[in-house]
Amino acid sequence: MNPIKKIIDSFFSRKRVLGQDIKLTGLAKADALLNDLVNEEKVPSLAISVLKDGKPFFQKGYGFADLESKKRIDPEHSVFRIASVSKPIAATALAHMVADGLIDLDASLYDYVPYFPKKKWDFTIRQLAGHTAGIRGYQGIEYGLNQPYSIKKGIDIFKGDDLLFKPGTGYHYNSFDWVLISLAMQEASGIPFETYVYGKVLRPLGLNSTFAPTVQNSISKQFQKAMEKNALLHTTTFYSKGRNGFRLAKEVNNHYKLAGGGYLSTTTDIAKFGQAYLENQILDPKILQPFLSAGDVNGTSTSYGLGWQVSSDFKGRPYFGHVGNGVGGYSNFYVYPKEKMVFSILINCTDPKVQELLDLVVASLI
Repeated sequence: MNPIKKIIDSFFSRKRVLGQDIKLTGLAKADALLNDLVNEEKVPSLAISVLKDGKPFFQKGYGFADLESKKRIDPEHSVFRIASVSKPIAATALAHMVADGLIDLDASLYDYVPYFPKKKWDFTIRQLAGHTAGIRGYQGIEYGLNQPYSIKKGIDIFKGDDLLFKPGTGYHYNSFDWVLISLAMQEASGIPFETYVYGKVLRPLGLNSTFAPTVQNSISKQFQKAMEKNALLHTTTFYSKGRNGFRLAKEVNNHYKLAGGGYLSTTTDIAKFGQAYLENQILDPKILQPFLSAGDVNGTSTSYGLGWQVSSDFKGRPYFGHVGNGVGGYSNFYVYPKEKMVFSILINCTDPKVQELLDLVVASLI
């Protein structure tokens, strides 16, 4: 049975009034599905923000930002770990560097980071951004490290390993690619990666609730200032799920992999970010075109641009965006150009295994 149909059938079998099925659609259907996620304890909480034609279409919080204190989720003020939704933010900053002539996508990484150990083959910034450079992914406990690594120190984790394949001949999604890109960006600009991102992306777009953790894994000065200005702003508690329910997620330090999966944000900020792309507020479309175009390896699409997933949903509608999973956070971010819609869904739990249902939620709102 089609997995989406199985979810729909299961959902409708539970929704009855006087023995008759309620055929929910649209907003009502999405709301019921998301309520079920919390009520059935599949997630501790989530927030959703959807824009249509540049205006709020659906925005709501479900569950608790903290299960012990019972603090409610607020889409505008609850700050989540956004995991790999960090990549489109980093990619936007990289696009600015390309536009300013600071980085050439087709230049070798070694032009910017000459101290990275030489490999059997050379590889470019473009190949790193599109995950075709052959850099390996996480191994063992690397997924959840809790070390105060700078971005430069972070490459020690994988710098001694061989490439998985000759660059350009394969596709291997990972976050270490973006650790290297962020290091190249630091070297090219002469300023910390997070400072460049703040100045070129977050501040200009008014993403006032999007933050980077410091090397010491504490809140940044921007976050402190934001909290002083807005007393409602708060971080969610980060959870993982086991056989006995939700537990506090292990402590992790994501500073070294900011570009690949370290940022924190709200659903409203991420939706605003997507809307900026729909309204061409970022850069000349010619600069952004390679970032938002799926790559190709041996005649097969990678469904990935440069820092962006570029694909179609199960109904064939094209979108660009990203899905993210990290310790204590799960995220969905989609921009549908034809429908002029932006979706942002954030969950404060490590991989809750609910992606198929989230796909159904998105589909019900289009």
